[in-house]
Amino acid sequence: MSDTPTPDAPAHPTQALDDTVHQRARLGILAVLHESAKVEFTFLRQALDLTAGNLSRHLQVLEEAGLVTVDKGYEGRRARTWVRITKPGCTAFLAEIAHLKELIRRVDEGG
Repeated sequence: MSDTPTPDAPAHPTQALDDTVHQRARLGILAVLHESAKVEFTFLRQALDLTAGNLSRHLQVLEEAGLVTVDKGYEGRRARTWVRITKPGCTAFLAEIAHLKELIRRVDEGG
C-alpha cells in the first residue's frame, strides 16, 4: 500500500471533522442536547464536569455558530438557563459522529 495518496483519493476522515463541534466539551454539550429537548445549564455543567465560566464560553461559541439556543427565564423565583440544540446543531453533531465512525472503520480495517 502506498503512503502517498493519489489525487483522486478521498480525504482522510479527520479532514472532515468540524473544529467547532469536535472540541471535547462542545461535543459533550451537543451529545447531551441531542438526547433531550432542552437541558438546564446546571445539569450540563454537572454532567460534563465543567466550571460555569467554561460552560458559558463553550455555549457562546456554539450559539454564535447557530448550533444551540440559550434561553434565560425563571422557574418560580429562581433564574434558570435552558439550552437547546438547533436543527443545524443536530445536523453538525450527526455529521461529526458519521466522520468519527468512518475513522473507526478505517482503523478497524487496519488502513
